[in-house]
Amino acid sequence: MWPLYAAGFTTAFGAHGVAASLGGDATDAVTSLLVLGGLLALYDGAEVVLKPVFGTLADRVGARPVMVGGLIAFAVASALYAVADSPGWLWAARLGQGAAASAFSPSASALVARLNPAAKHGRAFGSYGFHKSIGYTLGPLLGGVLVWAGGLRLLFAVLAVLGTAVAVWAALAVPVVPPLPKARQTVFDLARRLADPSFLAPTAALAAATAALSVGVGFLPVSGRAAGLGTVATGAAVSVLAACAALVQPRAGRALDDGRLTTRSGLAAGLLTTSAGLACAMLPGLTGVLLAAALIGAGTGLVTPLGFASLATATPAARIGQTMGAAELGRELGDAGGPLLVAAVATSTTLTHGYAVLAVLLASGAALRLAHRRTTATPYRTKT
Repeated sequence: MWPLYAAGFTTAFGAHGVAASLGGDATDAVTSLLVLGGLLALYDGAEVVLKPVFGTLADRVGARPVMVGGLIAFAVASALYAVADSPGWLWAARLGQGAAASAFSPSASALVARLNPAAKHGRAFGSYGFHKSIGYTLGPLLGGVLVWAGGLRLLFAVLAVLGTAVAVWAALAVPVVPPLPKARQTVFDLARRLADPSFLAPTAALAAATAALSVGVGFLPVSGRAAGLGTVATGAAVSVLAACAALVQPRAGRALDDGRLTTRSGLAAGLLTTSAGLACAMLPGLTGVLLAAALIGAGTGLVTPLGFASLATATPAARIGQTMGAAELGRELGDAGGPLLVAAVATSTTLTHGYAVLAVLLASGAALRLAHRRTTATPYRTKT
């Protein structure tokens, strides 16, 4: 399992390490906010488009070769800019990194599900999420140190080495998990399966929690600055958010496996906790920012392993890659949609109102989740 955890760390570290560095003086290629936005959107856009594609490919040829190939492609894309060091190659490298992460991220999730029995899915996805959260936490910190020491080229060079090392490790240590035979699937069959509540409910919860997480990372520093807090204080708040998410995920997974927590109640509790965090963001001063960070992180840490464990349990093993790719797409949409919603509301009113709107949406989702009598562990029905 450790190479899979390393793959999760790599995608998170690469995404946030570079993104956090682009906004500074890391390179002359970022000449405006429009260019910065384009470089950030390029990575995320590649993931939105390609994750379902590579997830389906993992079911067809096996998740292990897709994961290893994605890690190699990530290393190559990172090395391109480290060697070339030109604005054009930065765009190409960022696109390549996003496309490569689209391959090895859902494949690693599929392998986590395939290599662990259903009774241990909570623990497995909790540990996997923990290591991704560590990558999200360390990415901006270590990325900033590397850029300070040797510029953006050094960061990309380290990412190339990291991708290569994890690819070799995975190729040597991860067992071969051959694709399983499956019945032919029509577009109608796929649409019906993805419209099933056992897919939609956990995916919607994952998207909502990711939306809140993205809003916390992006807008809590804005609230902190408006309250007169310095850069250190606002940076610490974002670190608290990531740390809480990392600490909660393994514990939530163990509680699910031990029967101390159900998927339905756990997802609802996670969404309510995240909603409470957004409500705390409306409070003035450092107290509001820190409470918001802690609760948003804890709520996200509760939803993430339970959501993926539920999807893994409810999905036929032969379609696990496709499901994980589609679920990752849902998370990416939440990642982009949350900040867009809050920004749109804040533009016409205030940032406090933006927090309030998203908090109400998450609380409503939790209420619907608790009111629904079906659990998300009902297997999909497919043709045989």
